[in-house]
Amino acid sequence: MIFLFSLFLLLLTGILDSMKKVFFSFILLLLFSPLSFATPVDKIIIVKSQRLMTLISKEQVVRQFEVSLGKNPIGAKIQRGDEKTPEGRYKIDYKKPNSSFHRALRISYPNRADRARAKALGVDPGGDIMIHGLDPRYAGFGSLHLLVDWTNGCIAVTNPEIEEIYALVSEGTEVVIFP
Repeated sequence: MIFLFSLFLLLLTGILDSMKKVFFSFILLLLFSPLSFATPVDKIIIVKSQRLMTLISKEQVVRQFEVSLGKNPIGAKIQRGDEKTPEGRYKIDYKKPNSSFHRALRISYPNRADRARAKALGVDPGGDIMIHGLDPRYAGFGSLHLLVDWTNGCIAVTNPEIEEIYALVSEGTEVVIFP
């Protein structure tokens, strides 16, 4: 701490040149920022009606992303093939580094309530719902993918975005999906 204080005094007295000032300011920002770039995420909140995914750490917003959903986005997923994105509480149960959609985080759909509803209706609830990037053939489209809901029920972001999300999210992270 004394070292940091000494550097701070040097900065104030003008001894450090402008490049060092910028570097020093950046270091101070990283050291004293409540959320650094590598802050692990403990919750993911997705609001389907807003097409918005929010990463949370210790009750603070880390980052937000616009998303594409299943082709039939209104309502909760009920069965395999309905192209709906689920609604409810889940966990990230698997990180898939080499997905067909760049990288992916599998969501623990179906949960107990989803399975019970599907059983009562006599249908297969489906599965393999992921937060993922873009197919390599379409990665160049970037955020243009947001113009339509195009997945089979997954949540899609761009490849640079899934890289960032993948680095911040661990298996076991809570996922809450709202209508």
